Amino acid sequence: MIGRLNHVAIAVPDLAAAAAQYANTLGAKVNPPQDEPDHGVTVVFIELPNTKIELLYPLGENSPIQRFLDKNPAGGIHHMCYEVEDILAARDRLLADGARVLGGGEPKIGAHGKPVLFLHPKDFNGCLIELEQT
Repeated sequence: MIGRLNHVAIAVPDLAAAAAQYANTLGAKVNPPQDEPDHGVTVVFIELPNTKIELLYPLGENSPIQRFLDKNPAGGIHHMCYEVEDILAARDRLLADGARVLGGGEPKIGAHGKPVLFLHPKDFNGCLIELEQT
């Protein structure tokens, strides 16, 4: 069902410093920040030859990333994103298998302009999973 790894998301306490570290220290291609108000985050995508890194920074007081950073002040891996061909079919299969889909189970448009869903980390070895339709 899942396809390739789309990105690994890392919550960061200082977006500019983290982006500069990837650009200057690691020599990666770093895209400009983009606000995603529907998700309560500002993101920066780092392009790698085989996938992407998504830096996450809180946008607004009710940001889920702020809650994550309150528990993990230095930041850390927040989620993994896998591609799926049909997000609704993937959702239905996961629900039938007993997985919990967050946010009421309806896809939202993600940072790449495509439908996304999140799966409960307790159902996937403690890892929050994002699915993105290709």
